[in-house]
Amino acid sequence: MIVTKHILLALVMACFAPMLQGQSITRMEPPNWWTHMQLNTIELMVYGDGIAGLEVAFEGGGLRINQVIQAENEHYLFINLSIDEKAAPGKRTLLLKKGRKTLCQKDFWIYERQMKTEDYQGFGPEDAIYLITPDRFANGNTANDNNDHLLETADRNNMNGRHGGDIEGIDKHLDYLQQMGFTAVWINPLLENNMEKYSYHGYSVTDFYQVDARYGSNEDYKNLVTHCREKNMKVIMDMIANHCGLNHWWMQDLPWKNWINTWPEYTETNHRKITILDPHASQRDKEVYLNGWFVPTMPDLNQRNPFLANYLIQNSIWWVEYLELSGIRMDTYSYSDPVFLAKWSKTIMDEYPNFSIVGEEWFALPTEVSYWQAGKHNEDGYQSYLKSLCDFPLEFSLVTALNEEESFSTGLIKLYEMLGHDYLYPQPEYLLTFADNHDMSRIYTQLHEDYNKYLMAVTFIATTRGIPMFYYGTEILMSNPKSDAHGEIRSDFAGGWPGDAVNGFTGDGLSEQQKAAQVYLKHLLNWRKTSAAVQHGKLMHFEVHDGLYVYFRYTDSEKVMVVMNKNEEETLADWKEYEEILPANARLKNVMTGEELPLQDVRVLPAMSVLVFEII
Repeated sequence: MIVTKHILLALVMACFAPMLQGQSITRMEPPNWWTHMQLNTIELMVYGDGIAGLEVAFEGGGLRINQVIQAENEHYLFINLSIDEKAAPGKRTLLLKKGRKTLCQKDFWIYERQMKTEDYQGFGPEDAIYLITPDRFANGNTANDNNDHLLETADRNNMNGRHGGDIEGIDKHLDYLQQMGFTAVWINPLLENNMEKYSYHGYSVTDFYQVDARYGSNEDYKNLVTHCREKNMKVIMDMIANHCGLNHWWMQDLPWKNWINTWPEYTETNHRKITILDPHASQRDKEVYLNGWFVPTMPDLNQRNPFLANYLIQNSIWWVEYLELSGIRMDTYSYSDPVFLAKWSKTIMDEYPNFSIVGEEWFALPTEVSYWQAGKHNEDGYQSYLKSLCDFPLEFSLVTALNEEESFSTGLIKLYEMLGHDYLYPQPEYLLTFADNHDMSRIYTQLHEDYNKYLMAVTFIATTRGIPMFYYGTEILMSNPKSDAHGEIRSDFAGGWPGDAVNGFTGDGLSEQQKAAQVYLKHLLNWRKTSAAVQHGKLMHFEVHDGLYVYFRYTDSEKVMVVMNKNEEETLADWKEYEEILPANARLKNVMTGEELPLQDVRVLPAMSVLVFEII
């Protein structure tokens, strides 16, 4: 077939005919805003065909257009818009016009706030957090396992595939979480991940304003938060600002060339977090760390583009306000531009002064982690507004301390020494403490399935300073004995699927040891709710020797003592060593058994044990 120039032109014109014949608005983000917000000047991102050069107006009062910016890509307009403090709630309509003629329009809603600023209370040391990977926790609605508009389908036999857990599954088991003693829930990302494979983990977002339909809807998420609040539980949303999914809708038609960080050829981040602080680091190493992609399917977002920075900040506040959240966990924190991170965290905390944000800074040294906490005086002048960080240095020390043989410089002394670095943190009590999470082997596996060490680990996390977090299934000794592959680490919670032979929610089919672990943590966390000393008290610990680590949590009116004995045999305690805080005439109440005894009668410490006492 001979294709003439005229035929080729006709084919091209046919392909572009819809765009040439008319104008349309495909997307407008954010889709709404609220009255009486401190952030009352926002930037609307409008995407559509044939909208370049059109006049912008709004039907309905209370809005002021400050500026209209045409992006490099003619399919995008950015409208800088102020909302009058007296603006009434209701519908407004964006009009794109040419002269007097309206060529296309889209509704924009102003909603009345349902909660006052001061009612947004963040999570803190008074809480115990339960971390959930939603695809692997419970399948409450099998009808939404697959979706015609989303690429990957459910296959529970595929370790790395989607298994069908959803929002309804979490909602149906809130009573279980409440009875276990948890007061907050951190849920791995629920937003749309329309990727061909490995989409269940949630970190390849393809729509920042839409819950993945295989989990449910935006309204389902909102209802879950409401139901949690009714049970006195808080919800922490997992967010990502560093990257998106390769199939994100804007990746086919970017607003600006620098919307994402690009390289002459694919360049992956070097993961060298220390380059942010290293006075000797090369500029290239810093750029590769900050601007390199996480993996080929996760484009690295360029937060130095001011329009993208505004987009991400507004998106975070939109979700906080829409869901009425208690906190944010920000993924891969320091991989994003540091100037953006300061602006992002400050804007959120200015809007919600009692809110909480925790950042993931996966590093073994507190010198690096502490750099990012609000209130830290850094030598380079960097000021952060991040209230909390995941305490990876303490997690690494905990596992090492329990697995190493005891000596002058090994074993439990590693915990003692790591906590001694708390002087580096402005507020160590706001660090998120944990024994494992969704990216590392289960703590029971890390401790080689030693049950006594497991009890030490979960007791330490529940009673040391900070905000304790437990990964789903820790309470029933979930493990990953075959490999450290993420798909196995994030295996299904037993009983979360119809027909499961074992049910962790009811106890049916659990081993006696699994039941014992569940009862232990349940008792410990519910007691923790009553202990002001453990929640907000000071920490005093004593030098580790002879396999014993003893520490106290205390207020002016309450004291708690925790004793770890890592010896393989019974050990006699010499309480005189602790008389600085432990009166000789004290009576001790064993938190787990309720037994009360004079201090003198509590001498023999069982082998490989951890004991928690109230001093009465």
